[in-house]
Amino acid sequence: MPCYNFSPIRSRRDFLRTAGGGFGAVALAALTGSPLIAGTGGATRAGAALTNRPGRAKNVIFLVMEGGPSHLDTFDHKPLINELDGQKLPASFKPPILAMGESNAPIMGSPRQWTQHGQSGLWVSDWFPHVARHADDLAVIKSCVSDGINHAGGVCQMNTGSVFGGRPSLGAWVDYGLGTENQNLPGFVVIKDSEKEVVNGVRNWGTGFMPAVHQGVEFSANGSPIRNLQAPKGLDEARQRDKLEFLAQLNRPHAAARADDSELEARIRSYELAYRMQAEAPGAVDLSRETAETKTLYGLDAKETAVFGRNCLLARRLVEQGVRFVQLYSGAGSGWDSHTELEKSHAGLCRSVDKPIAALLTDLKARGLLDETLVIWGGEFGRTPMAEQKGGRDHNPTGFTMWMAGGGVQGGKSIGATDDLGLYAVKDRLHVHDLHASIMYLLGIDHTQLIYHHQGRPERIDVNEGKAFKRLIG
Repeated sequence: MPCYNFSPIRSRRDFLRTAGGGFGAVALAALTGSPLIAGTGGATRAGAALTNRPGRAKNVIFLVMEGGPSHLDTFDHKPLINELDGQKLPASFKPPILAMGESNAPIMGSPRQWTQHGQSGLWVSDWFPHVARHADDLAVIKSCVSDGINHAGGVCQMNTGSVFGGRPSLGAWVDYGLGTENQNLPGFVVIKDSEKEVVNGVRNWGTGFMPAVHQGVEFSANGSPIRNLQAPKGLDEARQRDKLEFLAQLNRPHAAARADDSELEARIRSYELAYRMQAEAPGAVDLSRETAETKTLYGLDAKETAVFGRNCLLARRLVEQGVRFVQLYSGAGSGWDSHTELEKSHAGLCRSVDKPIAALLTDLKARGLLDETLVIWGGEFGRTPMAEQKGGRDHNPTGFTMWMAGGGVQGGKSIGATDDLGLYAVKDRLHVHDLHASIMYLLGIDHTQLIYHHQGRPERIDVNEGKAFKRLIG
């Protein structure tokens, strides 16, 4: 006959946690010298103890151009590709391994017009005229490197540090390390520009082996940003509070006997958060409170820019309300992937994001928020200098461009370099692991100390391989 009131101890960790009211775990920590944070299935955040200096950045807005924007047509000016247009890759260049497997493809020039902008003289193409006005705010990193040759691996690594699924996302690490500044809103929010699925789906903002409470909350691309926010008719606050308390009475004893199951703890917390959000979130996402001038600034009055403009404006409102990490996707479903007709596809996408991104930078600066908000732009990789079918470019993870602004970043800087064709990073090569470590550094976190112990291994956002590029600050 089963014993329903008995919860079997499933591991040595269970035994140490439960023996003597948990004193076994304290003794084990003392013997091993391990801190009593994380790795125990709980949702304890590391907090300020992991910061080795005051970070200028308090929040992050990550603008993800999913599919791989062409650095050669946007922020990495390479005149040589026009000089060699139609010719084969010079013998002095090592032929790359390409996602589509073509060989001996000719060099394809860029019809873009390039101009130097600001006092810094940063080169920006005519596809980003509005962002170009912020040249002196940008640190353009031209030597990014990834291991992901295809979209699944590239998007996964840019979000989690690994080309394979199962690791926590960058936003989850930030939420785990710093927590949220507003208990009535999620600490990590994701907004797409359409209902299309991002490659790998929700794993991009998941928590992997960390507690599920740190995962990103997806806001809707259409209509009300937060689904099911309003309580059903006839359900008043007192009745709803009674329902939550009854659920807690059922769930807490169940969760206490299953301390390694972070999903249940996350579900319990989500109920409470959803209840609190009904009071605060409507105001946080209510764009009707914005002036007509602000809406025009973001391009909400034009069909081409309205969607991403709305999302950028939401991002500003969310960080203003204390949301720690906001991730915006442009081209959800690999929209920036341009194996054919790059001119046509990139032109429309650039127009859809250029004005909204520039407005975001302008608005944050005007409100005194840019100094404490780190804005990041980029995709999972870049594009090749060689042509693919019908005027497209293949994936290029060996050298591509991202930029950062605000959050303590010294603007007006061009960091690193690719070779003369923009194929390989050759100076100040920054792997995705280094980018993640650098983001943590800008947030004031020593990434080598932000650790989650999983299966006996100390895990970090950089997969224990990255170094912070401190010259971003100057």
